[in-house]
Order: sequence, then structure tokens, then C-alpha cells
Amino acid sequence: MQPAGKNLPVIDIKGISKILPHRYPFLLVDRIIHLDLNENIIIGLKCVTMNETFFNGHFPDAPIMPGVLILEALAQTGGILVHQKGYVEKIAVLLNINNAKFRKPVVPGDQLILEAKGLHFSSKGGRVAARALVNDQLAAEAEIAFALVSKEQI
Repeated sequence: MQPAGKNLPVIDIKGISKILPHRYPFLLVDRIIHLDLNENIIIGLKCVTMNETFFNGHFPDAPIMPGVLILEALAQTGGILVHQKGYVEKIAVLLNINNAKFRKPVVPGDQLILEAKGLHFSSKGGRVAARALVNDQLAAEAEIAFALVSKEQI
């Protein structure tokens, strides 16, 4: 991890790939731009491009990012927060999603800002309040819970 500077990621894609087990096309976080472990806050970035495979079949004449993938990107961001909080021997696996709301479509060319605030962490799992923004406008929000499982269980 490197200190955040102007346009420098806190965690770049190489670091994210060491934390998350996901790979293309399901690795949905491009970089972490802010991390505050005292406040349990993490902010990630997803650059949405027309080259995303899901745009081929998800409203191809008016492409919008599937809401479930926005939630997955938020969950991955929360998973990185869990790892950075010290739960490095286990992987955060999605347990449930509550109060999910989609407020604005996400389209090619958007920069999706992924924010997660840790609400609870334990050796068995936790919860984050998460939201996705585009141009400072709320695109989606949810409370995401996860279970922590050993890497051998996956």
C-alpha cells in the first residue's frame, strides 16, 4: 500500500488482485482511492467502459450496467475493507443484501465511485453500508452482509 497522493491509488489493481479472489470478468474494482481504518471507510473506483462483456446482452441498444453487478462491486469494495481490517486468512463471501435501491442508471463512460462504511466486523463476518455514485449523484445503495470463510472452503 502506498500513501494517497494526487491521482495515486491507495491500492492499485495489482494490490486488489492479491486481496480478492475474483478475476476477469468479475473483478469489478479498478482501484481503491481512500482508506480510513479508524473510521472503517473505503472508497473504490470502477471505470465503466463499453468493452464490458455484459453490455453485449444487457440492453445493447441502450446499455446500462446491471444493478446486481453494481452491488457486486460494492461487496468487493467491502471485502477489501475487511481484508485491510486484518481478516487476511479468510475471504468475505456475500451473505445477504438489505435495502438495495437503484437511483440512477450507470452507463459506459461513467466512473462509479464505490463507498463502504463498516458497521460490524467479527471473526465470523460483518456488515457494511454501501453506496455507488456517479458524478456525485447516488446510483445505488444497500446494506451488505458477509460471512468470513477460510480460503480452503472456496
